[in-house]
Amino acid sequence: MITAIGNPVYDYIKTQKVETPGRVLSGCSTNAALALSKMGERVHLVGAVGDDFKSKFASDLRRFGIDHTLTPSRHTGGFSLVYYDNFGNRTLDLLGRADNIGAIDPELYRKAKATLIGPILGEVSFDLIREIRRNYTGLFFCDPQGLLRGAHPDNRIFHHKPDGIEEVLGQFDVVKPNELEGKVLTGIDCRENPYEAARIVKSWGPKIVIVTLAELGSVIYDGKQFIDIPPYEIDLVDATGAGDTYMAGFTFEYLKSGGDLWKAGCYASCTSSIMIEHVGPDFPMSESAIRTRQERLLAMRGYKVQVAVNA
Repeated sequence: MITAIGNPVYDYIKTQKVETPGRVLSGCSTNAALALSKMGERVHLVGAVGDDFKSKFASDLRRFGIDHTLTPSRHTGGFSLVYYDNFGNRTLDLLGRADNIGAIDPELYRKAKATLIGPILGEVSFDLIREIRRNYTGLFFCDPQGLLRGAHPDNRIFHHKPDGIEEVLGQFDVVKPNELEGKVLTGIDCRENPYEAARIVKSWGPKIVIVTLAELGSVIYDGKQFIDIPPYEIDLVDATGAGDTYMAGFTFEYLKSGGDLWKAGCYASCTSSIMIEHVGPDFPMSESAIRTRQERLLAMRGYKVQVAVNA
């Protein structure tokens, strides 16, 4: 079993090619759980949902075969995501904010093969992360997006570097910022030098740092080597969930391959590629479909991400 912790959301999404008719199930941990379930992995999702979407959420998760534990909330979270280009750039506005996740039973994660922390808006506290680390010896993975977000009074989302984030990220085995989060954390433009950003985050204590770079691919650093992962090129429909499903794919293959970072990165890239060809939770995905794509990337040894330092 893999445990994913972070609030689900119901989002409105508009891209250059598609617009959802209403709000659809999403969220960092939720999208990771969806992908893992479709790969045949047993997964348990922990998060807060209000009465407004509770019955729909339970129905959705039954449909996708995902176990879940809900913590109480006055409302269900959600965002309005409006993409204004084909590179994943967007406005992000708050539609609703769920309550924070409080203390959770260690039995929900103690025996898990991996525990994924994927908050969407500060709902996982630093103290909860420390508590999980004290009680847990398995693979501990963080997508830090929701640790770096706040909301203005007009509901527009902003990003910031909170005090103490270095020590908290040092609790994890794997930390995966995207290029925006990498810059917030380190001050480094990751399209200039993602390697330096990865070095800085690695110095805080995680075993592995992954910097994702959208259509350029990603960079994995374990303190000994940098591994440049190629993207799997597709016709982008909706970039929502790209990093979330990358986390799921990396975790799945890292565990299955015995820690092979090249295989895990290529598998993660291909997992993400399937997600962003679709919109919403009903994306078609299977381990066999991902592996078909993975074969193409595995043959691309020597790939270098097209960033300024590699020009």
